[in-house]
Amino acid sequence: MNMYQDYIQEIAERKNQGLHPKPIDSAELLSEIIAQIKDTANEYRADSLNFFIYNTLPGTTSAAGVKAQFLKEIILGESVVEEISPAFAFELLSHMKGGKSIEVLLDLALGNDTAIAQEAAKVLKTQVFLYDADTNRLKEAYESGNEIAKEILESYAKAEFFTKLPEVAEEIKVVTFIAGEGDISTDLLSPGNQAHSRSDRELHGKCMITPQAQEEIKALQAQHPDASVMLIAEKGTMGVGSSRMSGVNNVALWTGKQASPYVPFVNIAPIVGGTNGISPIFLTTVDVTGGIGIDLQNWVKKYDENGELVRNEKGEPVLEEAYSVATGTVLTINTKTKKLYNGDKELKDISKSFTPQKLEFIKAGGSYAIVFGKKIQTFAAKTLGIIPPTVFAPSKEISIEGQGLTAVEKIFNRNAVGVTPGKVLHAGSDVRVEVNIVGSQDTTGLMTAQELESMAATVISPIVDGAYQSGCHTASVWDKKAQTNIPKLMKFMNDFGVITARDPKGEYHAMTDVIHKVLNDITVDEWAIIIGGDSHTRMSKGVAFGADSGTVALALATGEASMPIPESVKVTFKGEMKEHMDFRDVVHATQAQMLKQFDGENVFQGRIIEVHIGTLPADQAFTFTDWTAEMKAKASICISQDNTLIESLEIAKSRIQIMIDKGMDNHNQVLKGLIEKADKRIAEIRSGEKPALTPDANAKYYAEVVVDLDAIVEPMIADPDVNNEDVSKRYTHDTIRDLTYYGGEKKVDLGFVGSCMVHKGDLKIVSQMLRNLEKQNGKVEFQAPLVVAAPTYNIIDELKAEGDWELLEKYSGFEFNDAAPKVEARTQYENMMYLERPGCNLCMGNQEKAEKGDTVLATSTRLFQGRVVEDSERKKGESLLASTPVVVLSAVMGRIPSIDEYKTAVEGIDLTTFVPPIKELVAVGH
Repeated sequence: MNMYQDYIQEIAERKNQGLHPKPIDSAELLSEIIAQIKDTANEYRADSLNFFIYNTLPGTTSAAGVKAQFLKEIILGESVVEEISPAFAFELLSHMKGGKSIEVLLDLALGNDTAIAQEAAKVLKTQVFLYDADTNRLKEAYESGNEIAKEILESYAKAEFFTKLPEVAEEIKVVTFIAGEGDISTDLLSPGNQAHSRSDRELHGKCMITPQAQEEIKALQAQHPDASVMLIAEKGTMGVGSSRMSGVNNVALWTGKQASPYVPFVNIAPIVGGTNGISPIFLTTVDVTGGIGIDLQNWVKKYDENGELVRNEKGEPVLEEAYSVATGTVLTINTKTKKLYNGDKELKDISKSFTPQKLEFIKAGGSYAIVFGKKIQTFAAKTLGIIPPTVFAPSKEISIEGQGLTAVEKIFNRNAVGVTPGKVLHAGSDVRVEVNIVGSQDTTGLMTAQELESMAATVISPIVDGAYQSGCHTASVWDKKAQTNIPKLMKFMNDFGVITARDPKGEYHAMTDVIHKVLNDITVDEWAIIIGGDSHTRMSKGVAFGADSGTVALALATGEASMPIPESVKVTFKGEMKEHMDFRDVVHATQAQMLKQFDGENVFQGRIIEVHIGTLPADQAFTFTDWTAEMKAKASICISQDNTLIESLEIAKSRIQIMIDKGMDNHNQVLKGLIEKADKRIAEIRSGEKPALTPDANAKYYAEVVVDLDAIVEPMIADPDVNNEDVSKRYTHDTIRDLTYYGGEKKVDLGFVGSCMVHKGDLKIVSQMLRNLEKQNGKVEFQAPLVVAAPTYNIIDELKAEGDWELLEKYSGFEFNDAAPKVEARTQYENMMYLERPGCNLCMGNQEKAEKGDTVLATSTRLFQGRVVEDSERKKGESLLASTPVVVLSAVMGRIPSIDEYKTAVEGIDLTTFVPPIKELVAVGH
């Protein structure tokens, strides 16, 4: 029994790391374990029973199928196991969620043994993860006169799977734990460099915050056994940055409760808080696990006796503590009054944390159960020919007479399902929407696959227009971890019906293109809704929401997502962009000008940024939408002129055709279908039948920001401000400085041009600058390393055709080789240019990193502590963010240049220019 012995050996190895046995997902291993259970004299029988009962993953894993069949044998008396009675077998089936367990329960419920059928029906009435094959069996049995099927359907129609659950406790006691001061990125909770272990939940849990913090959490739990530990971002926002289910999983693992006694290391119900609330993506993930996220507002702006805002010597608003949440503070959450208390003292109204919908998520142990439950109730009522009773909280439908619609309101109204017919919905309405495009990236994809297995999904929803599984986050180093994980992921997703970057059969060349770029290309309708497993899923066509791996799984399985329609902030431009400026500088200036305009309040946070980009094609506009993740926006929408949108769609078509030519389309011809949709949309725009999406003139916005292009006279740099005396002001993306601030003196140890923030034009800027510098100085010598990673292969192909790649090769000391990819991450750099494989590279921080303590200047989006560069003993690592020309020049000079040096270096270079639209982009006649 080789597999079992291998498993025992792995258990011994894990024990040395302080880990429990890895949960079983293999049918072959579980089959051996079952054979040992049946052999009453087997020396491994006791352990085998334990593994079978407590350590087998449910859902659609191959092991779950074997487990369900064995439990069926026990229930039918075909196998007798003293320790597992038929009643206990039914209980075990009830914890398996779906897939084979539902198939077995239906076999039993619709079988000939009445007593067994009744017991199976009792369990089925508690289950919600049913798919078409399951519901079709129930429907056919009911229509054939089967009384058990009728009984089950009647229970579903009443939603007894939900109504019979225990109510949410009125009082929830919590003890606080300050996880950090300032914004807490999901990197702290689930570091990017540990991405390979995310699907091994216990192992990955060891990387949350620090071992010391984990011990402090355990100590708090020992001191307060009747309280849940609430992780808090003091003076900041909790969960900014990447959209990581693994971050919430880790918090739940350490502070939540076990979802099922028979499923190891799957915990739910974490409680998190932040002075400035919870980032939108992270809050969605908290809902997935039935947790609670609280906007504490425990630090507030200070006003003097005249009502004037008090500012410090830097002109920043002074904050004062409204109430303390210092580590170890015991608080009470009251879910009825929806308030937070310290003893009898009321601290804060937290009703936003306990909307009727959120209370349902908490009661059901997560949002998935509610999504599937509503579908099951609707199906059952329709089959029975009855009107379903109102069980779930009705979706909030806000419709304001005489008020126009913002762009996001229009998109949500078009894609909404299950709303009152003919009703026009405004921001704040709760909506179920159909999802058009779904993206899964490679470091969260394994978890998405696990989520799909746990919700028993086996095939992509037919209503999804297209879905893509990327390979960009593990592109830079094809190490043993990647070699083990990525092929397995690609096969799973390919079988599921997703277009995959790598072909499991190896027939087409692996494509490591950055996921957001691919999603931007396969989005061929600006009315589309996109869900992607990364915070930078922010397209310049349609409205895209970065999401956790679970929400991605739900979108893949159901073709739907649920959320309130967000409020919008309108961004327009005035003035003229200077010739020596790059559009990246406009992006940074937008954030700086917004913060100044609103006295430090980030009006973008949690809202849609509706940017009236007008004339900028999708590739270049993506630089703006991509950065909106760092602006803490929920999403962004580009309002384009008709001719600009047509240009963007034509580019998208050509790139989709490249994917088809490579052999990436599947048997459903998804990619071919996208080209047909693009042609249809172009025809609609050209004919005037349906012009490019614009908001109504009388739409209502939370705020309006006008960016003054005339005020942008120098390149702008986002600085992590690592030595700011106020810890909460470090690593925030809000400190935007001009070039002159650095006095031409700040040393740069490494430059990085890459990630999703660059497009073809940026790579052409690199070659043009090298040509310029060569002409001015006779040659180019790098005083610091320059890492260049194109976001996509097609960009490299176009640069080769246009002669730019040849110049880049001339100055490179390293060029990637797909035939022999790197198997180890680089730890040291020479002063030369590195042409790296397309993908995320340094921005991801899970494979390549700068040397510890370096000051990095990057086109990237990530300035979080430890992400691109870790601290050394001598100094803190810094990741400053700037435009491509600034990064290139800084690497050549080994320091941030002066404004005069910069102007000379970019003279005559075609930077990413931008001209605001001449006329206002609003719907005609509104």
